[in-house]
Parts: sequence; C-alpha cells; structure tokens
Amino acid sequence: MRRMEQAADALYKAKLIRGFCHLAIGQEAVSVGMESAITHEDNVITAYRCHPFAVLRGGTIHNVLAELLGKETGIAKGKGGSMHMFTKCFFGGNGIVGAQVPVGAGIAFSQKYQDKKTVTFSMYGDGASNQGQVFEAYNMAKLWNLPVVFVCENNKYGMGTSAERSSQNTLFFTRGDQIPGIQVNGMDVLAVHKACQWAKEWATSGKGPLLMEFVTYRYGGHSMSDPGTTYRTREEIQQMRSTRDAITGIKTYLSEWGIADDAKLKAIDKAAKAEVDEAVAQAKKDSFPDLKAFWTDVYYEGTEPSFARGRVKDEMWVKPNAA
Repeated sequence: MRRMEQAADALYKAKLIRGFCHLAIGQEAVSVGMESAITHEDNVITAYRCHPFAVLRGGTIHNVLAELLGKETGIAKGKGGSMHMFTKCFFGGNGIVGAQVPVGAGIAFSQKYQDKKTVTFSMYGDGASNQGQVFEAYNMAKLWNLPVVFVCENNKYGMGTSAERSSQNTLFFTRGDQIPGIQVNGMDVLAVHKACQWAKEWATSGKGPLLMEFVTYRYGGHSMSDPGTTYRTREEIQQMRSTRDAITGIKTYLSEWGIADDAKLKAIDKAAKAEVDEAVAQAKKDSFPDLKAFWTDVYYEGTEPSFARGRVKDEMWVKPNAA
C-alpha cells in the first residue's frame, strides 16, 4: 500500500494526476489491519484518504492508479478520482467532511434489518469529529443498537490545524455518550487487527455500536497541495518515521520472532515495488474515457429506474424562445 501511495505522489508531481489527491502514507496499518480482521461480507465507508481501502476491499493497484489518472480502466471508470472509489463492500471515498458517518449508520441499519451477522466500520478523521451529523449518527445508532463501529482515524491534524486547536476533548473514543469506546495504536498493524476482531464481535453480538479511535500519523500534508510543514516541525515528522513507523514495526516483529530474515523482507519489498511499477506502466498506457461516457453510470449497473417522476418526454420538449 505504501509503494502504491508513493507512486501516486510521483504521478501527481509529474502532473499526470489532477485535482485533489489525499495520500495515506504513514497510516497504512489502519487499512491493512482492519481488512485482515474482517470479511467482504462486512462493510467499510470512509472519507477521502481511501486508496488502500479500495484495493483491499476488492479493487486492484492497477485500477486504483488508473482511477487517479482518470482512465476508463479505473475503479470508478475514471469518473471518481482520488476521493470517490467504491466496491461492493466499500462505500467510498467521500469528499464532504463527516457526511459518510451517518451513511455508515444507514448501511449498518440495513444489515440489522436483514438480520445479517456482519458489521459496518464507519470511518472519519479527527478533523471531522466535531461535525454535528457525527453525533446525530451516534444517537440513532445507539437508539437502535446498530452493528456499527464508528472509527476515528486520529492522525493529529486536520487541514492545517492540530486536533488540540479544534477540539476541547481530543480523547475521541470517549465522545459517544452512552456508546463505549476504545483507543488503539494505529501505527501497529497487529494492534489494529486484534482491535477490529474484537470490535466486530462486539457489534455483531447484539451489544450495539462502538467507538474506536486509531491514533495514527500522516507523513505528508493533508493533500498534495499542502506541504505539511507550516503547522508542525520537520523534526516531529522525522521522529514519527524513525520511532513509530508501521512497516518498520512489523519488520521488527517478523525478524525477532524468526519468521523472516532481512533477505526475505527485502525480497517482499522488491516484489511490492515491481507490482506497483507494472501497474503504473499499464495505467499510463490505458485510454481516457470517451466523452459519451460522461452521461453513463448515473445509476449503478442494472438499477436504472424505468420511470422518473417529473421527467419531460423528449417529444414534448420545446426549446426556449422557439416559435
């Protein structure tokens, strides 16, 4: 996942990716740990730092990079870009701050309605934590005891603002009133895995919603247009990289436990780089969508309505000022 995000960084700086682009470099343990603890029968919805989730939830590195490049082979056919990627069990990538949280509660409502023993992880960042709709979602979820885990990815900074400057209570896992919460080391993939296992068991056993805060860190800026160094020091970033990095941490575990030596770890990294390089090369070759494609996919395939209320029939349409 990191190799993919690093490739996206390079493609953006080469002006091959346009528009908004939010990278998860530094936060990969959250998506990888979560995915290892759940199945594709469970659902995830998040905000705009969504590329790793899209791959892990049924996409591919190629179709995510192709989406970033606006190609027709992209996961959303080149129409969604960095913020809007979806699979059957991943509901985005959403650009409106905090708006995905009540949608996640709605997805969990459907799971309860259909009597499914599955869970929805409804994710948001510390910057979205003060949105009113987040607390409205808490209320309904607890009122109806929905199988939803509200997940705050606390990477310490919103869009240029530290959590301490925007929130009077930065213990985000305590903000659910009657909903219990836990705080997890979001830089440790094994801690994330275990926490998500436990959270799923909680939510699907009839105990209702749960709040979970992952304390993590993004190495880059909020988006590609943000250098990320005007509101925090370079020394802080470097210290996090050198002491808390998720990949370094899992390498240390694997080495200390005798699971993999340095040669094997280097081979894994080399293979990951080769896979991403191949996906980048293919995505660059892929075609852009035809202009006619702009008018398709308004609805998900096979769900187009046969009738739309208030629609004017083509033969009845008269151009303005026509004789």
